[in-house]
Amino acid sequence: MELPQVQYEVMVGLSSASGAPRLPDLAASLKRDQSQVSAACVELQGLGYVLVEEAPYDELSLGKEGEAYVASPLPERIVLDVLVAQQGRCKVTEVPTFCALNASQVGQSLRWLTQRGWARKEGDTLVLSDAGRAAKGHRTPDENLLVALSGGKPARKDELAARGIDVDAAVALLAPRKGVLNVKPRVDRRVVLTDSGRKLATAGISGRRAVTQLTPDLLTDGAWKNVDLQPYDVTLAAKTVFPGKEHAFQRTLEKVRRVFLEMGFEEIVSPWIESSFWDFDALFQPQDHPARDMQDTFYIAKPERCRLPDEALVERTRRTHEDGGDTGSTGWRYRWSRELAQKPVLRTHTTAATIRALAKHAMPNGECRVANNELPDSTRDQLVTRYSSLDTPRQRPGKYFVIGPVYRRETADYKHLPMFHQVDGIIVDREASLATLLGTLSAFYGKMGFPKVRFRPSFFPYTEPSAEVFLWLEGRQEWVEMGGSGLFRPEVTLPLGITDRVLAWGLGLERLAMMIHGLKSIGDLYFATMPWLREAPLSRA
Repeated sequence: MELPQVQYEVMVGLSSASGAPRLPDLAASLKRDQSQVSAACVELQGLGYVLVEEAPYDELSLGKEGEAYVASPLPERIVLDVLVAQQGRCKVTEVPTFCALNASQVGQSLRWLTQRGWARKEGDTLVLSDAGRAAKGHRTPDENLLVALSGGKPARKDELAARGIDVDAAVALLAPRKGVLNVKPRVDRRVVLTDSGRKLATAGISGRRAVTQLTPDLLTDGAWKNVDLQPYDVTLAAKTVFPGKEHAFQRTLEKVRRVFLEMGFEEIVSPWIESSFWDFDALFQPQDHPARDMQDTFYIAKPERCRLPDEALVERTRRTHEDGGDTGSTGWRYRWSRELAQKPVLRTHTTAATIRALAKHAMPNGECRVANNELPDSTRDQLVTRYSSLDTPRQRPGKYFVIGPVYRRETADYKHLPMFHQVDGIIVDREASLATLLGTLSAFYGKMGFPKVRFRPSFFPYTEPSAEVFLWLEGRQEWVEMGGSGLFRPEVTLPLGITDRVLAWGLGLERLAMMIHGLKSIGDLYFATMPWLREAPLSRA
């Protein structure tokens, strides 16, 4: 009769074995993995050729505290030696002076001294008993067990009993001590041939080789006809493998980048250290705005100042701040300072990068297109005349985004850090509208796995109209604010030479990553433990 190769080897091994070998010993003699031999035995038992006998037993091993007691005697043994040396009596408070135990350890030892009957307490004095004198120089069962299990090697109860140890008494003494003794139930499996199995082995059996894959040699000589393809048992225990992968937050950033690229956006970059001009002034943020104070912004000491862009742009920005310039606005009505605009800062938002992109996206000489917006005809005609002489590249529809870290003087808590990441984006198009903005952001978050998006009217200094973006978080059953968006005001775009509509947004990414990976604190994202980094899924269902 022909059997699968492992089953054949098991039958031959049992035929030559004396008695009923343990399953691990059988696997070792066959030089096979125990899981393969175990599976073969189960199949052969189902056919009635072998019998797998199971016998439960307890396996004993020392815990961390137990290993410590191997190197140093039990506390009650130390106190016993002190009492013997002190002629059988000693005040409890004086015991630490005669040994290495502290007062707390001496107090804990009183329970075991009393339980063993080695001593009794009379007032504040410990008195040695006859049983205690008899125990001097003689190891108790628990002490014998500690010695037998030293070195971290587990042992069976029957093996320890065969060595003359009263295991039950030892376990009763050690079990109440936390962290000293581990008792684990195990099952001993032995395999033996049945009568049918012996008859089959005597009649003659052969093995059919099993392979895990078809090789060219098997296909060439036709040997594939005489082999079995080894099945895989996916329920068997296997070693957990943790492949190398990027940090979960880095994967979120890369997915955000990929989604915007798929939507036709062009990625831009900018320095982490910006001039106050690009970070604040070009966004029509007044120089006396509270957000520009030292309490909210990280200013750089060296260099002391930054270079400003071309003088024409700086002059248009100055006029816009002071009296509105040619934008139709009244401005902020204060004297604009070049020195404040030159101060370097750690950028407070990535919007500085999109403003730089707008400056490169301005209109060419003699070609000016004014958006079909709500400006009066007379004002629009004036703007065409005023901005038609700008020496800038050709203006065209454009879509840009930037991802990067930003810095603010935030108090660190479960959802805030002084450094975090943003994704900013703009769409330059005279046909764009608020509906375009809301639709773009809804499409982005839908691709990120959040189909429920809603917007709420809000106010931001450099956009009008403005809207906050919210996502629906299923796990917490609530709407979570993700960032702001809107249409850039003319005071922002016109000094740059842009007369088309510009849609803009700035969105936080740490909060998005926390929602994707089910984290409750931003600290779990940045100070993640190794198990979480290993087990964090590469994708969400």
